[in-house]
Amino acid sequence: MPDTVLIVDDDPVQRRLLEAAVRRLGYAPHLAEGGEMGLQAIKEIRPEALRAIILDLMMPGMNGIEVMEAMRRRGIGVPVIVQTAKGSVETAVAAMRAGAFDFVVKPVAPERLAVALKNALKVEALQGQQRRGHEKAPEKFSFHDIVTRSPVMEKVIRLAQRAAASDIPILIEGESGVGKELIARAIRNESARRGKPFVTVNCGAIPDNLVESILFGHEKGAFTGATEKHAGKFVEANTGTLFLDEIGELPLDVQVKLLRAVQEGEVDPVGGRGTMKVDIRLISATNRDLLQRVQEGAFREDLYYRLGVFPITVPPLRERRDDIPLLVQHFIARFGAIEGSRNISGISAEALDLLKAYDWPGNIRQLENAIFRAVILCDGEVLTTAEFPQIRAQVDGIDEGLLSEEAEPEETPPARQESETRRKVQPLHPALLPIIGDDGHVRRLDEMEQAAIRYAIDHYGGRMSEVARRLGIGRSTLYRKLKEMGIEPPEKE
Repeated sequence: MPDTVLIVDDDPVQRRLLEAAVRRLGYAPHLAEGGEMGLQAIKEIRPEALRAIILDLMMPGMNGIEVMEAMRRRGIGVPVIVQTAKGSVETAVAAMRAGAFDFVVKPVAPERLAVALKNALKVEALQGQQRRGHEKAPEKFSFHDIVTRSPVMEKVIRLAQRAAASDIPILIEGESGVGKELIARAIRNESARRGKPFVTVNCGAIPDNLVESILFGHEKGAFTGATEKHAGKFVEANTGTLFLDEIGELPLDVQVKLLRAVQEGEVDPVGGRGTMKVDIRLISATNRDLLQRVQEGAFREDLYYRLGVFPITVPPLRERRDDIPLLVQHFIARFGAIEGSRNISGISAEALDLLKAYDWPGNIRQLENAIFRAVILCDGEVLTTAEFPQIRAQVDGIDEGLLSEEAEPEETPPARQESETRRKVQPLHPALLPIIGDDGHVRRLDEMEQAAIRYAIDHYGGRMSEVARRLGIGRSTLYRKLKEMGIEPPEKE
């Protein structure tokens, strides 16, 4: 069955034109006459079938921007290609800010629509592969895996390492996308409860009437629909760590039971006749100002102080811009291993300056998604500003020449293009060792091994036991290799 493309446009002529174009491209068009009908259609189409949306921006009632905002609130991540009238630069910028994948000019040329749909479907298809690859890391994630050189983040890591050595409740605060769950995983993986269960709960994603049952469990027949007994997340996490994300969204009545669970180590299943003892390490996280929630009466003060015994605040990416080059190269290296992506060697200095100038309201998660899209769609070996249209739209605005789609780029001679690319490419971070040498050939294994050992000694501050452990060799083997390579070991650990 062909992929479904939803067309949302109030103009019947435009709908028919787009329907014919989409069908000729081999996709199955589904039509909606306006914003409200478009959102309804998204509900009706099978999620695995809907692959892209072509959305008109200027519609009566609910316009395209409002449709995208509603999609974002509902967690719908289908790529959106917006249509805009020629010359409406401000509208195009607003669309990119709202999260549009691409924009096309009305009436759209079939070739341009084909490229936009191909790119949207390519990125969407590879996102599942990217997520599956990313899921392998959490069990081994440690503080050493956090990509940073920012002094504020180094302070956060030192604080989190101290927290890992204890068993008291921890409250991690920070904006969405800063990596609060990764900090929680690193704490657990370097604590005495490593290897024990690590159970995560997004409190903001659970309907209010199910929160108590999901957290504390229920007996069979406790309420309508309770056809089986359910243990609950506290019991699942017994002897391990329970991570409660978006803790500020918990209803007040559930907060009472949570306080008892934290204080007494006991939970009351819904419909149960007694309590159950649990032994857990609780880590909570929030992107809200919990103290303000306390003042508003939306969060219990006693629970706030109980959860916040050891608070850790993770700074937003705009306060640690020095980390952007490191994170970019980290994501380029990771996404380059995904089947179907190109072998990207780096990023141009101009593109990196663009990324550093942006405030990243979605923080590291937004940067990760931007690099993923860029790596998948890049036609060359170096990421340029052309791969970041959404970021460009918000930092510099959209060039009116792009909207006209009439100007052809001046062809650059290959030799000059290559020299300019070499000059502008951002060099790799030292941790990303190049396989290709300056002569254009693959480097010798002994050279790469020596570079890896030198970097590991510097990275772990000369602690040779840690260096040997991380490299997967014995200390005696490490010292033998240092002697063969003519490298003087540090004087002391």
